[in-house]
Amino acid sequence: MSLSADPVALLAAAAMLAYGAALWPAAPERRWPVQALFTAWVLHALVLLTGVGAWGIEGQGLRLGFAPVLSFTVWIVLAVHGVESRFLPLAGPRRALALAGVLAIALAWAFPGEVRAVAHSRWAPLHWVLGLTSYGLFGAAVLHAVLLDTADARLRQRGPGIGSGTIGAGLPLLKLERLTFRFVEAGFVVLTLALVLGMRSEAGWSWDRKAVLSLLGWATFAALIAGRLWRGWRGRQATRWLYAGTLLLLLAYVGTRFVYEVVLHRQPG
Repeated sequence: MSLSADPVALLAAAAMLAYGAALWPAAPERRWPVQALFTAWVLHALVLLTGVGAWGIEGQGLRLGFAPVLSFTVWIVLAVHGVESRFLPLAGPRRALALAGVLAIALAWAFPGEVRAVAHSRWAPLHWVLGLTSYGLFGAAVLHAVLLDTADARLRQRGPGIGSGTIGAGLPLLKLERLTFRFVEAGFVVLTLALVLGMRSEAGWSWDRKAVLSLLGWATFAALIAGRLWRGWRGRQATRWLYAGTLLLLLAYVGTRFVYEVVLHRQPG
């Protein structure tokens, strides 16, 4: 791909460079890594809108594929982190998120997927938008769960003491746990709507691997929410269910598309 001839490729390269700058080690009081991450996020949004990522402009429809969906998911997680970091001390994930951004754009550049019409029923476009949004919400939940598990592991190693109930610059662990499962609940509601609308799309629903794995993921999240409400699941017991449900969702669409696009070198019908 020629950078000089393709403005979309230029945007992708600029976004990757900005994410690379945000990856650079810096003291916590330095502001430029955060500014670099924000710049990268804005450029990433432009990449998505202009067709390398989740949305296609070469015709009517969505740009579909395992890499565009991952790119859109990472972008949503970064958006959530950007909003939260203005109110809560969650500076720790900056470098991990910047690395995820670089990898997401690189993958979407290498495997751009295809633009496909999704308007075979009036519900299909909303079904796809909700599905992509649920990926982002569960991605944000996983980010919080990783922070929660990391803090819990440090607590177990260190034992009780001053500040043992906080993470980073002072976010209480209980508050982080509540935030984690607020994202789970929001993602579950959005995923439920996506699945219901998918079933109402006459030509868009079939009982294939993607559908079965999606329903298994939905059932896993339902069990997690029920377990927290009625059995008091917390900590690692709860996060394991979150990781399992998210993995099932990833296998449902991203995994299936990866096999078609990378292993079989063809697009699914």
